[in-house]
Amino acid sequence: MNTKQKLELTWIGKENRPRLEPRILLEDPARSYHAAHRVTDNDCFDNRLIFGDNLPALKALEAEFTGKVKCCFIDPPYNTGSAFAHYDDGVEHSIWLSLMRDRLEIIRRLLSEDGSLWISIDDNECHYLKVVCDEVFGRSCFISSIVWENFYGRSNAAAISPSHNYLLVYARAGPDWKRVRRLLPRDEKSASKYTNPDNDVRGPWRLGPIFAAEERHEGLMYPVKTPSGREIRPPKGSHWRMTESDFRRLVAEDRISFGPSGDNVPAVKLFLNEVQAGLVPRSWWPHTEVGHTQEAKREIQALFRDVVPFDTPKPERLLQQVVEIASSPGDLILDSFAGSGTTGAVAHKMGRRWIIVELGEHCHTHIIPRLKKVIDNDDPGGITKAVSWKGGGGFRYYRLAPSLLEKDPWGNWVINRDYNAAMLAEALCKLEGFSYAPSDSLYWQHGHSTERDFVYVTTASLTHEQLAQLSDEVGPERSLLVLCTSFRAKADLYPNLTVKKIPRQVLSRCEWGHDDYSLRVENLPSAPLALGQMSLFDHEE
Repeated sequence: MNTKQKLELTWIGKENRPRLEPRILLEDPARSYHAAHRVTDNDCFDNRLIFGDNLPALKALEAEFTGKVKCCFIDPPYNTGSAFAHYDDGVEHSIWLSLMRDRLEIIRRLLSEDGSLWISIDDNECHYLKVVCDEVFGRSCFISSIVWENFYGRSNAAAISPSHNYLLVYARAGPDWKRVRRLLPRDEKSASKYTNPDNDVRGPWRLGPIFAAEERHEGLMYPVKTPSGREIRPPKGSHWRMTESDFRRLVAEDRISFGPSGDNVPAVKLFLNEVQAGLVPRSWWPHTEVGHTQEAKREIQALFRDVVPFDTPKPERLLQQVVEIASSPGDLILDSFAGSGTTGAVAHKMGRRWIIVELGEHCHTHIIPRLKKVIDNDDPGGITKAVSWKGGGGFRYYRLAPSLLEKDPWGNWVINRDYNAAMLAEALCKLEGFSYAPSDSLYWQHGHSTERDFVYVTTASLTHEQLAQLSDEVGPERSLLVLCTSFRAKADLYPNLTVKKIPRQVLSRCEWGHDDYSLRVENLPSAPLALGQMSLFDHEE
């Protein structure tokens, strides 16, 4: 058997990958919002709400945010049947998987080395999605499949009444993520297990096991006498958890309990002040702990009384637990399927920075009003009381810029007429890998890649004299990439300048004029291939 085999999911059109244009983001100050004054010193005003298709939006974030996102939560469309009603099931799954793969690859690059991705999904696509995630992140980066009890009733219409969704959790650090993930706060129910019936000065305690049900070790099979005189040995198939000398030391330190009468099987006293500060998260999240879908709908209805709730909103308590485990105050949270805006609202209330992306018009009708209520402390529901939220902070609203290039009436690619000089400079900086940072004093410094390498963007046609002057101003210790519509000179005359024409310089870089990568019927292929191609295969490397 060949040991170099891996399980891989293949589907129709898997080999087709979009050549994404790295768009710039345009802020609309009229839709941005912030509190009238600071509430705390930790208020964050630079959160981002982005309106647009989330695939080019994620691409737009790469240059600035690669490696900076601590936690990404996404709630993608579960059931593609409604979008693909007129197409066969195999094509439906294939389109969905490609759309998810393309987004996951960018999300992986945006995550920090200790960052994690949480995907809410149901049985419809969960198991296919996990294999795709294994390919994108690597199987070693899979952390857990959390079961969330999103519905606690019973549906008589179903063969088996569904009661759960999943949260697939992946981390860039793989198993090492355990070192950075946070523990959950110890609740009253957990703390109530610790009591102090003997008034121990070390405080409340509970009993812990003293037997280990493993292979028997002769050195751990010693007899123990209780204070009442009864002799006890480990039960069949087990042994003591400590050596005899350690056991006697614990007895001397009053860390072993034999019960009130001194005749019980011994147990270890575990003190509350000595256990870890919180609880290790589990993979079963009941609705009593994190809420359910109906709770989420009530939260939306409380904010917008005259609207129909979203089909599958997430309760704030669910996001609270994700954010609590995966991040610390001040960390950056990302959600590229913002929906009703729950991730942004919860992250804001918990003191995290956030970026959320939404294409639907409810970005304006629901998300913006919801976030304004959070900022104005006019949202008493959700986790507001639990985290003692008092309002404050703000966000900046962005939309995706149009494509940099468009075709003129003769079919030639030209610079989009909607682009002004600043937009053009920023877009070309992003395309060329420069940081956009226009200088206040030097007209030819629009951005930089290093301390000595700069870029200059102009729509002018440059002459030999202009290029010579540029070369003199740049000087021998610096270099400059010049992007212009045309030039009348030999470019190699100036050793510190690299002169290129636009748009010729960028024509082959990516897909121009493509604005919709979303789950829409018009994006479907007109002639699907054989459906039997979608399956699991073993591939030799």
